[in-house]
Amino acid sequence: MAEPITSAVSDRICKHMNKDHAEAVLFYATAYGHLPSATAATLNAIDPEGMDLTATVDGQAQTVRIAFDHTLAGAEDAHHTLVAMLKNRPAESAEPA
Repeated sequence: MAEPITSAVSDRICKHMNKDHAEAVLFYATAYGHLPSATAATLNAIDPEGMDLTATVDGQAQTVRIAFDHTLAGAEDAHHTLVAMLKNRPAESAEPA
C-alpha cells in the first residue's frame, strides 16, 4: 500500500528537496511556475494535487502553485513525478530547436 502524502510526509519531502535539491526546486519555479526570472525557490508543501513554492523574483517573495499532471498515489509517486518533471521540460520552457 502506498504511503499517503500526509503533512508529515510533505514536511519530509520539502526538507529533503530544499536541502539537497535546491536547483531542482528553482527549476520547478522557473519552468512549471512560469517565473523565468526567479533566482531562488523554496518548496513549502506538497499534496496529491500539486506543490506550493515561494520564489524570489526581483528580490521579492512570490508564492506559486504548481499542479501535477495526475493525482499522486503516495510518497513514492511524488518522488517519481518530481524526477520526471526534471527530465521532461514543459514545452514553453524548452529551448528552441
